Amino acid sequence: MSSSPLDGRKRGRTNATLRQFLDNEASGGLVLMAVAILAIITANSPLAGTYFAALHAYIGPLSLHHWVNDALMAVFFLLVGLEIKREMLDGQLSSWSRRLLPGAAAAGGMMVPAFIYIAFNLEHPVALRGWAIPTATDIAFALGVLSLLGSRVPASLKIFLAALAIIDDLGVVLVIALFYTAELNLYAFGGAAVVAAALALLNWLALTRLSPYLLLGAVLWVLVLMSGIHATLAGVILALTIPLKRTPGTPEPSHAASPLHKLEHALHKPVAFVIVPIFGFANAGVSFAGVTPAVLLEPLTLGVAAGLVFGKLIGVLGSVAVLVKSGFADLPARASWSQTTGVALLCGIGFTMSLFIGLLAFDDPALQDRVKFGILAGSLVAGLGGYIILRLSGRRVARPV
Repeated sequence: MSSSPLDGRKRGRTNATLRQFLDNEASGGLVLMAVAILAIITANSPLAGTYFAALHAYIGPLSLHHWVNDALMAVFFLLVGLEIKREMLDGQLSSWSRRLLPGAAAAGGMMVPAFIYIAFNLEHPVALRGWAIPTATDIAFALGVLSLLGSRVPASLKIFLAALAIIDDLGVVLVIALFYTAELNLYAFGGAAVVAAALALLNWLALTRLSPYLLLGAVLWVLVLMSGIHATLAGVILALTIPLKRTPGTPEPSHAASPLHKLEHALHKPVAFVIVPIFGFANAGVSFAGVTPAVLLEPLTLGVAAGLVFGKLIGVLGSVAVLVKSGFADLPARASWSQTTGVALLCGIGFTMSLFIGLLAFDDPALQDRVKFGILAGSLVAGLGGYIILRLSGRRVARPV
């Protein structure tokens, strides 16, 4: 059955959107690498006192650190929610056959790291609260490393990694909602539920103007913050109510003019090049003053690092191997097992999301520093290991003329 010209144009627009997404994420990952290095240098320089004092300075009701982690990151999670919804309804995850391989890889890549972390910390009840830290994959960092390899990595692997990381983000959102919620304020929670219902009603009425959604989204953020649930989840709730529908009068096969696409397009660059780097600079800074090898070999630090490196590798690659060997799925097109191994290692770069969960899990600055050591060490080993494997196993792919 031949495809129509309209189908061809739609696929072209979808591919262009995906390329733009990958380009933005990869470039943002490179910026994030530079910012993380800058934060570590600052935290170990004569400016360290100013750096830490500024983060704890209050601006209105919240410290600067909380404005970054609770408010700016709500915008990050808004974009994450938009990407999840679009991919599930209109993109690479729009059918069960497309979801199977990255979905299973994401599930394995969350469970195995959690088990490894728990194994390291079984005798340390306080540390067990951080079990979810190594379950996250930082898509910006991982795609940033892939971008350094250029055409040595087939496009199918980049799409596989992006899809896996999006499903992983959905899993992390659920984990935060279920396991990292403070004491619940029922009045604020009830108010948030009413606002969420109002947003759902706007969606049901097919309202395509973004301003009412964003206004109610701001109210929702305040109520979620007051409720004890982490405020960033307001971004995800808002995203799921933004319509993915064409605006009347536009060409029907294209969703490019829908409110979701408009908002997603508007947020991509600010999130990739402003919000995530600010978060990285505010949270990656860890002082090495007084750090001894004993600190680096503590179960908390080792559990995070081993979970990211070995847990992600075993969980992702093992899930892919089971599905491929049993005939339920195929490897991504033109990808070898060694290249898939390299991508599985890159999934161990858990920087942004892992830092975020670590801050939710522990209030003690000493424990937060150990989490940061583990994340930095694990992400560095996973990133370098994945890059080296992909560099050695990849051949340059000729670009289509």
